[in-house]
Amino acid sequence: MPKKTEEYIAEGEHLAALAKAMGHPARIAILKHLASVESCFFGQIKLPLSNATISQHLSELKLAGLIDSKVETPKVRYMINRENWESARAAFDSFFDKISNSAGVAESADPKSNGSENSRSDNHSQASGWIF
Repeated sequence: MPKKTEEYIAEGEHLAALAKAMGHPARIAILKHLASVESCFFGQIKLPLSNATISQHLSELKLAGLIDSKVETPKVRYMINRENWESARAAFDSFFDKISNSAGVAESADPKSNGSENSRSDNHSQASGWIF
């Protein structure tokens, strides 16, 4: 396989893995919480889910490299992996910039110009009921 094709596939797989890890509302809530604190213990992550389900979501985020954990017997401390978070952010920024520039979307799409889109996303985040 030519090198350019390999890079294309690797970039796509990386973005897809990150998107999959972030592709659940509970994981988004966990990331929001961890981003708002330096670190926290498992029991401080409050979601309307069983501990086993929260643990599974934490495992998925850790597998993607977005969070880290540190065992402090008998508890586990969780935190954002800042280096990987910034790398993921840069990868998504680059992806969206490439898509926008190639489609001519960057000039015409202004999410602030359409109030209905903003209110829809605000309503969705409020409807989840997961507040920290």
